[in-house]
Amino acid sequence: MKRVAILHYASPPVVGGVELTIAHHARSLADLGYQVTIISGRGGTFDPRIPTQVHPLLSSSASEVLLVKRELDEGRRTPSFDRLVAQLVDILGELLSGCDVLIAHNIHTLNKNLPLTAALRRLNLPRVIAWCHDLAWTNEQYLPELHPGYPWELLRQAWPNTRYVTVSEPRRRELAQLLGLPEDAVEAVTGGVDVPGFLQWTTQMRYIEEQLGLLSADVLLLLPARLTRRKNIGLALHVLAALRRQTGQDCRLIVSGPPGPHNPTNPGYLGELLSLRQKLGLQRSAHFLYELEDPPLIPDDTTMANLYQIADAMLFPSLQEGFGLPILEAGLIGLPIFCSDLPPFRQTGQDDVHFFDPVQDSPESIAQKIAQELVNQARQRLKARVRQRYRWDALIQTHLVPMLEAL
Repeated sequence: MKRVAILHYASPPVVGGVELTIAHHARSLADLGYQVTIISGRGGTFDPRIPTQVHPLLSSSASEVLLVKRELDEGRRTPSFDRLVAQLVDILGELLSGCDVLIAHNIHTLNKNLPLTAALRRLNLPRVIAWCHDLAWTNEQYLPELHPGYPWELLRQAWPNTRYVTVSEPRRRELAQLLGLPEDAVEAVTGGVDVPGFLQWTTQMRYIEEQLGLLSADVLLLLPARLTRRKNIGLALHVLAALRRQTGQDCRLIVSGPPGPHNPTNPGYLGELLSLRQKLGLQRSAHFLYELEDPPLIPDDTTMANLYQIADAMLFPSLQEGFGLPILEAGLIGLPIFCSDLPPFRQTGQDDVHFFDPVQDSPESIAQKIAQELVNQARQRLKARVRQRYRWDALIQTHLVPMLEAL
């Protein structure tokens, strides 16, 4: 695996948007087996697998750097600048020794430490990814600090041996125009979301996702029930199969509970469900969580809350219920609810859930109701898009790793 260095003025545990990006990139690359080193002017060790090399002159706030910046902001390049560049060439040369690829954040396009920019340019490394969050030459805030000629012009020149990356499509066009490059010479890679961290997943929920890959699904239906006949789970399997046919999407069903403990016929019902799942070709899309462990995996209360949070809708096709607590739980999360038209569900759901007849209505008609609701719901489309495309691990696997391997 390649040895990757990540360079910025500051690094975690310093708090900031760039620093957050660095943390996720570094951790994910380390997970994939890359040897990652962080090089910065301020920061510290935030992961025992990832060494952090800190030198104050790499920061944007060292006194020597601030002195030279004041001179540069006035349009004066003095011997102090040249001396600092020479020092930084030596520092970077040592810190980057043995590095296969350097990912430099903002150094190529921002004037927070121009001696560092000049030193990096002088080193002329063979494989560099310039991750450009901010562009000084297109920002009115920075224009008074910029002047014709060296070193300010470095911030609007395309460097050799450098792959340019920016953080959005508009910024991609802006950077390509600034550098005089075709747009396809710049890659747009957005920031992401740490889904397990943001939603405070339990260890059990992380394990469930690791085993099933739920976050990659187009539609997630949750059926929070034990595997008993009155829960009518066979109908849910038929609805799932119909939904997958109608939409052509990766629709999944999560059945959270194990076989019921009080009915001796349940093992026979379980066998029927497993046979039906196989007959319908749903082995990889209808998930009985109890199967993930032996003895059966039974989600704790917090894990159940996590499941409600990631689901797109609740499907509850029971033939009989005394009350139906899941209606309230799904309502609290704001999930669309598709459930049997039973008196207890009518009492709590009223006109705010989608009812069907679990005996008379066909799986195709129920699936059509679900598809129409979810396809037309902007909230669900955005939710699915975020979990599929904007997870840090997905972004890194899709964009960063191919760049590293191509260099």
